[in-house]
Amino acid sequence: MLHNDIQAHMDVVGADDLPVGTVDRLDGDHIMLARTGPEAGGRHHLVPLAWVEEVDDKVRLSLLSDDAMAQWQATEP
Repeated sequence: MLHNDIQAHMDVVGADDLPVGTVDRLDGDHIMLARTGPEAGGRHHLVPLAWVEEVDDKVRLSLLSDDAMAQWQATEP
């Protein structure tokens, strides 16, 4: 399964190849993104593993980057 290939510090990009964030760790059936990236605004965000289309040198989502960021779950600060 693809989630076995997902590692900390990998870039996460949308279907448009634009950045969504950086993997902090896996959290159940979600990827927790690092809160330090410019897209994160100082908060962790959760992206469902169901959105993962492909994993190579990056985690590639099936959604466009703007759509992914509009729908991700923010964690408490």
